[in-house]
Amino acid sequence: MKILLVDDDAFLRDMYATKFTESGHEVDAADSAVAALRKVETKTFDVMLLDMIMPGMNGVDLMRSINEKFPEKKMECIVLSNQGQESDIQDAEKAGALGYIVKAEVIPSDVVKKVEKLMKK
Repeated sequence: MKILLVDDDAFLRDMYATKFTESGHEVDAADSAVAALRKVETKTFDVMLLDMIMPGMNGVDLMRSINEKFPEKKMECIVLSNQGQESDIQDAEKAGALGYIVKAEVIPSDVVKKVEKLMKK
């Protein structure tokens, strides 16, 4: 899979990028929603893993922006966040998220497994 990983936390971004790369996936990373939009404009990804809380634009707004600006992109979005409120999950689903993973509830290697499982559906 070609994965775009969007998280403003450099440690988490690098850790998840390493885990997905070790599992044979191609990973590109962005430290903000704006950086993610620039990458989506020029590259094709199978899935974007994104945080909900980022400076400037949150995850839901990023998904909506991509759907609006790049409707031809057939990229799935999976939220990977510490925000686990039911309202956050519902907002993400309404914006088109394929899945929602709460970081605090799973270890990084299980995040890889969950993403792979969601993408096989």
